[in-house]
Amino acid sequence: MHPVPPRTGPAATVAAATTRVHPSDAAAVHHHGGRAAEDEGGQQLQPAVYTVWKRSSMGFQGTDGFSVYDAAGALAFRVDNYSRRRRLFAGELLLMDGHGAPLLALRPQILSMRDQWNCYRASSEEAGGDKQGSCRRQQLFSMRKCSLVKSSDEAQVYMTEPGHTITTSSAQDAQAPSFRVQGSFWRRSCKIRSGDGEEVARITRKKAGAALESVTLGEDVFSLTVMPHADCAMIMAFVVIMDRICQKPYKPLMCSS
Repeated sequence: MHPVPPRTGPAATVAAATTRVHPSDAAAVHHHGGRAAEDEGGQQLQPAVYTVWKRSSMGFQGTDGFSVYDAAGALAFRVDNYSRRRRLFAGELLLMDGHGAPLLALRPQILSMRDQWNCYRASSEEAGGDKQGSCRRQQLFSMRKCSLVKSSDEAQVYMTEPGHTITTSSAQDAQAPSFRVQGSFWRRSCKIRSGDGEEVARITRKKAGAALESVTLGEDVFSLTVMPHADCAMIMAFVVIMDRICQKPYKPLMCSS
């Protein structure tokens, strides 16, 4: 076997970092095409395990995107956001699959009393800059941050009924949430539960290396486990929005004597 010449420059840096970041759990969870193992009816048999990296798949420093790898190390989802503006004014985000096909469009709710984002079904026309196509999009859900005074949930999701568009906060207060986020997203220790309390996904710290010599990675790299029968793209949309609306835990400044 002939040795492969080493790559140099930015591409080599990204490739080396990706090797460290993406999981090597292919033997534990059998994936096909970025999805968990399925039966003959197309239903997931095992949880889908992803590694989420808060960095654009293009590898540019200082950007605010996401690269999501499946258990085999293949790019499953991506958010390529190159805006350096403040998050409040960064505008819409587009969740894509690993090949760059648009899946879901995420947009902040203007003039909302709470941090709220709405999710719409994306189309290939939008990727080409068709603004008229974006106006006809179907809204799928709204997600908002919760007040710790009024709720133990960190965030709540309200699915949109067919034929409706924007769900107001007052209307949401009158109905039970479809999904709840419990725990701390920024500590990478939280669970996403359905309205009846069933766990549909969890976020945990990412560890790399052998079991006895594993190293816990930083907060920019974490694990996302999606339970069977849950919509992986929708759960990933929850994660992207949580990154926008959930606050980092307070860290007191260290004072020198």
